Amino acid sequence: MRAIAALSLSALIASATVGLAPAALATERVVVSIKPLHSLVAGVMAGVGTPEIIVDGAGSPHSYSLKPSQAQDLQEADVIFWVGPKLEPFLEKAITTLGSDARQVALMEAPGLTLLPTRSGGAFERHHHDGEADHHEHSDEADHDEDHDHAHEGEDAHEHEHADAHEHEHADADGHDHDHGAVDPHLWLDPENARAFVAEIARVLSEADPENAKTYAANAKALDDRLAGLEAKLTEELKPVRGRPFITFHDAYQYFEHRFGLASAGSISVNPESIPGAERVAEIRGRITELGAACVFAEPQFTPRLIAVVTEGTGATCATLDPLGAELDNGSELYFSLLENLGTSLRTCLAERS
Repeated sequence: MRAIAALSLSALIASATVGLAPAALATERVVVSIKPLHSLVAGVMAGVGTPEIIVDGAGSPHSYSLKPSQAQDLQEADVIFWVGPKLEPFLEKAITTLGSDARQVALMEAPGLTLLPTRSGGAFERHHHDGEADHHEHSDEADHDEDHDHAHEGEDAHEHEHADAHEHEHADADGHDHDHGAVDPHLWLDPENARAFVAEIARVLSEADPENAKTYAANAKALDDRLAGLEAKLTEELKPVRGRPFITFHDAYQYFEHRFGLASAGSISVNPESIPGAERVAEIRGRITELGAACVFAEPQFTPRLIAVVTEGTGATCATLDPLGAELDNGSELYFSLLENLGTSLRTCLAERS
């Protein structure tokens, strides 16, 4: 790529003449859509540069509007990382027009991902018995023991391969293809998917900037090790609350549930941009009561006043889950804090109803 390919030489010249660090020249060349992906890209780019971010703070990728400065970032970008049009529909046209000169990487297309179909409706049935996660099937026909579900725990990162999940790349375990309209786009909430993202990010950046390929590879190796450790830690911490039903504001947590054997009973809003009506509220209240749901979780991106209405008289506790890290500082640590915070919120709220 035109700017990144010359990064090392430009950085040396800039450092010698005006005292700028290499990161200052790379910052405007790599653009990332949302905070969790930005964190992973920042980790791979550590020591080389810092990527720009589009959806910052408590912004929602479902309904974001580009600022003029961000439109310029897209025009000047060499590489653009995003999940894909299902999650960030506002970016689809902008990337095609403003980012036409950049390498556009929809990480939803990365090899080695576990892809799950979008759940229909808002009050889903439970897909797993006794809280066991079903990582390698999209049906209820097969049970997997914990050792199989977490076979990657403790592996050396050199030996870890994302190929074991290749059957999920655009297809489920029965071979049925899923177009992107049917795939749940919240893929980053599974740390195994984050490992696949990191591998793809490092590959793309190494091709765009071969002079720093060794740095990208080393950073990716370190991140892969940390992500494996994070998965093992959360697996152990969430064991006591597996199988306890809860309700979320919108259905953003399926990948986290699948990976750690949690039991979401439904969501309040089918479409996060629309206000559910009285019939939906009554349905969810009934679902909470029927299942004895321990918790109902709001989100900082959406501040629905309905949470109190839905939980009134049910005995369910209200808490918050943040799938994007809205209140976390950007950077390579954000992804790890994000998943740890999800685990803490779920464990704390669900344990209160043990």
